[in-house]
Amino acid sequence: MNRFALAISSAIARVTESALGPYQTAVIRIGFAATWLLFLLREFPHRQEMYGPDGPWDFDLAQQLIGTNGSFTALIWSSGRFWFETVYVFAVLTSVLLLLGWRTRTMSVLFMVGVLSLQNRSIFMGDGGDNVLHLMCVYLVFTRCGQVWSLDERRARRRSEAHARGERIAPDRLGPVLWSVLGFMLVAVTAAGRLGGDLTVPLILWLVWLSLGVWWIVGRRARTAEPRILLDVVGNIVHNGALLVIMAEACLIYATAGWYKIQGSRWQDGTAVYYPLHLDYFSPWPALADLLSSSGTMVMLITYGTVLVQVAFPFTLFNRRVKNVLLAAMITEHAVIAVVLGLPFFSLAMIAADAVFLPTTFLRRLGGWAARARERLPRLARRGDDPTVPPEPRAPENPEHAHVGFPA
Repeated sequence: MNRFALAISSAIARVTESALGPYQTAVIRIGFAATWLLFLLREFPHRQEMYGPDGPWDFDLAQQLIGTNGSFTALIWSSGRFWFETVYVFAVLTSVLLLLGWRTRTMSVLFMVGVLSLQNRSIFMGDGGDNVLHLMCVYLVFTRCGQVWSLDERRARRRSEAHARGERIAPDRLGPVLWSVLGFMLVAVTAAGRLGGDLTVPLILWLVWLSLGVWWIVGRRARTAEPRILLDVVGNIVHNGALLVIMAEACLIYATAGWYKIQGSRWQDGTAVYYPLHLDYFSPWPALADLLSSSGTMVMLITYGTVLVQVAFPFTLFNRRVKNVLLAAMITEHAVIAVVLGLPFFSLAMIAADAVFLPTTFLRRLGGWAARARERLPRLARRGDDPTVPPEPRAPENPEHAHVGFPA
């Protein structure tokens, strides 16, 4: 009984004292922001036909649908071309800022607004990855996805180093200004009744805006550390809960896909992979598709292997080695789908969702490689072929984060 109580106490302490999976959530943030950004940039020449006034799903049809399901989209506020261009550029900008990790808490909310505005405007656009992105952009709002590999982390590290040197730290002025401007816009939109009939998005917007205000007030006005510690505990619990939901969502996607495949006759006889390889719509590289489909044994192995991996993956999470093997197989499968079937954004979205299960040691090593490559490039450009130029000192790893201003 004492061991059980000790285990429960240890689990509660772990969930409340820290935001788990900082590297995994950073990869998810970068992955989904990059996926949406690349999609918007690729479809920029066709944006009017896909989501704008020139599309077959015109403004009247969108109004009728929104009136029925009550979903949120800012593109229903006006049918003008200028407003559409503004929202589209806004979605691109928020994707870039979230990718870089600038004011990640605020940018995650604005990123969600951009994704929902475009996807809910024209619901028939997408290739399956849009459904994953639709869900994950909501879950990201509740995570502390800027703890590492972000401009927020760099700013916090510099403030902490300045504080350790005894330097005076200027208060965060941009955060309150940004909070005030967005609050004014939120009040105006709410008063105008433009947030849709579904209360999910309005509740999220108001909850995050109010919580950021409370966070700033407590950080600046609290005379003791207890209120800030309490807010940290609440933030950690929310983050860890959202991370658990993301993991459960990924498992649910694979489990349902695998079990539905089992029920299909083409998946049972091992020929389901063969037919998409011979459709013009899914054959950007016909020669490569013909090469893969030329062997019946290869097609059967890929078909059965896909079902096996998807069904088995949720049951392997408690065995780290088997889980990592299947995770590598699924990521490889999505990379092949991106190239062979011409579905890059679906594959990128699924790989970003899979990243929540990547080992921390691997991600830390990957971050170390990226940091060394980033440090080496300007040094090589500066010294040319002169080997006598000494290397620049590296910043210490795992710096202590200074909790100043709004949370990342």
